[in-house]
Amino acid sequence: MATPEFILELRKKIGHDLLWLTGITAVVLDDDERVLLVRRTDTGRWSLSAGILEPGEQPALGLLREIEEETAVESEIVRLVSIEALPPSSYPNGDQVQFLDLCFRCRPIRGEARVNDDESLEVAWYSLDDLPELTDRELTYLANARKADEPPLFAR
Repeated sequence: MATPEFILELRKKIGHDLLWLTGITAVVLDDDERVLLVRRTDTGRWSLSAGILEPGEQPALGLLREIEEETAVESEIVRLVSIEALPPSSYPNGDQVQFLDLCFRCRPIRGEARVNDDESLEVAWYSLDDLPELTDRELTYLANARKADEPPLFAR
């Protein structure tokens, strides 16, 4: 995944110290209840479309930008699925991060799903009964996103 310029600039000042970032994740479901997934170049695994907010960027607009950048699919926000502070983690270069992740359910409105950047190896729609391996967190997001009037998940 390409590191945003603002993070590179911050890293010049703070080195590998823990950096708190806002992550955004999309559960894009079409009318046939298929989910849009990307296979990441950095890990090779399938995942929900996700990214990092730029400074001052509104979460919903940032997520719509990420979806289109990664998949060429234009979408609209349906609802907030979850707000969650993820555990701290480290990258292979030693950079430490912790994300506050905002997950939204989205609906595609136009565009054909395809690889649209250098962060994805593949992009595809998956039937919910034939999903590739996803993380437990992503499966939880997907399950909650499918519930019509479920309030957003949050840690207690």
